[in-house]
Amino acid sequence: MKSLIAEDDLTTSILLQGLLTPYGECHIAVTGRQAVAAYGMALDAGQPYDLVCLDVMLPEMDGHAALKEIRAVEELRITNSIYGAKIIMISALGDIKNMSVAYQHLCDGYLVKPIDKTELLEVLSKLELLDEGGQ
Repeated sequence: MKSLIAEDDLTTSILLQGLLTPYGECHIAVTGRQAVAAYGMALDAGQPYDLVCLDVMLPEMDGHAALKEIRAVEELRITNSIYGAKIIMISALGDIKNMSVAYQHLCDGYLVKPIDKTELLEVLSKLELLDEGGQ
């Protein structure tokens, strides 16, 4: 599983990287613009991300805008949308408004900080990024 973590909080970024690295390659972006650019470059290289973890509150471009742009890139460049990345929004904001906006822009999951390892692995399993044994 190839993952992109878009997170400007160093502690959360390190935590997510530590949780995801055992399952495959993991890259970090600290702004929404960097996340969109990294996603596009991975597609150009023929090595797309399987998972994108997007913080809602990112500098330069928030996570909602980055999600919308990533899905637009997929729509233009990927012939079958089932081959797009699974995108999990991660935020300290657990309110219905932020969650609704994220799902309207086609996120696949939403986790509220602090990140719980068990909850993250359950979401990854539901998204079929891990097998039932957690691999």
